[in-house]
Amino acid sequence: MTIHAAASPGEVRVAVTDAAGLLDFAIWRPGDPDGVGDLHRGRITARMPAMAGSFVAIGGVDGFLPDSEAPAAPSDGQILGVRVSRAAQGGKGPRLTAKLDPADTALVGHGPPTLLRRGPNAVEHLAARHPAAAIVVDSPALLVTLRPSLGQRLSLVARAFDDDIEAAVEGLGEMGGALPGGARFSVHPTPALTAIDIDLAAASAGRGSKGTSQEAANRALISAIARQIRLRDLAGAILIDFAGLSTKRRAALGPALAAALAEDPLHPRFLGFSALGLAEILRPRIHPPLHERLSGPHAAGLAALRRLATEIATPPHRLKTLVTAPAIAEALARDTMALDDLANRAGRPLNVRPDPALAPLGWWLEESA
Repeated sequence: MTIHAAASPGEVRVAVTDAAGLLDFAIWRPGDPDGVGDLHRGRITARMPAMAGSFVAIGGVDGFLPDSEAPAAPSDGQILGVRVSRAAQGGKGPRLTAKLDPADTALVGHGPPTLLRRGPNAVEHLAARHPAAAIVVDSPALLVTLRPSLGQRLSLVARAFDDDIEAAVEGLGEMGGALPGGARFSVHPTPALTAIDIDLAAASAGRGSKGTSQEAANRALISAIARQIRLRDLAGAILIDFAGLSTKRRAALGPALAAALAEDPLHPRFLGFSALGLAEILRPRIHPPLHERLSGPHAAGLAALRRLATEIATPPHRLKTLVTAPAIAEALARDTMALDDLANRAGRPLNVRPDPALAPLGWWLEESA
């Protein structure tokens, strides 16, 4: 098993591979971290008994502290130490816990709300999940950053992602894809739940009765579907619509699905099949799902910078002007770490020119003078 960390301006893509291929994937954006694990000194701004919790100011934003994670008798204005246990996502602020170890409690002290310490980044997080895995990185600067926490597990390589890993990671940006045997799946997120639809296509064209062959075909896909849920960090309520089986026959897939989900480190729960024959899964929400991380102006801007970084790595090169939709230009302006990183690689700052005529996530590269 190996952890691969591919650095580009403003972003580190982290892939874990095993003998079966891609096992885990995460994105670390130093200029826009998701905040999970961050330690803050906070101040309770509003008790909400009807919500069984409190809103807590943690420096620029408010998080929600459930009473079950709070000290006894919390009160308005109280200063306390909190850690982010779930990232802001889906229009909701971060979820907090005040259950800290003594070392963290000692750091809180007195004063206004402030960030006291960042939580583990994506490389450190996956390294803790896979303690025996070697870690390869393709950036000397990243190597220096990670050396204090990960030490001799690190090694520097020319390219962290080979073609197979790059293709697998690119596929995660699509809302669906191929499954073994010619089947396909599609992912449909909504504010309330995520639906996964399976199309067997030619995958059930085996011998035996139609019901038997379809059950065997669906069963063969369970491990791959569980892996896709994990790779895409889908969370909350998840429904899977297996293909071509009666509700009664779908129930026979339950034990295999529960066993496949048991390998997930977040321990999702298989709740059974609904009256409509949909497999119901509940997976904890911690980090934003991958489709949220890969969408929006900031993600589009970082993709453009990754393209530029690839081009300037091959001499002779000429740094181009990035012409973008205004929202992308604004997102990159806020992420100065990404622009500074590219400037260090290129030897001069990048010229970003907003163009209101472009589509909301549109960008292109213009030859600079």
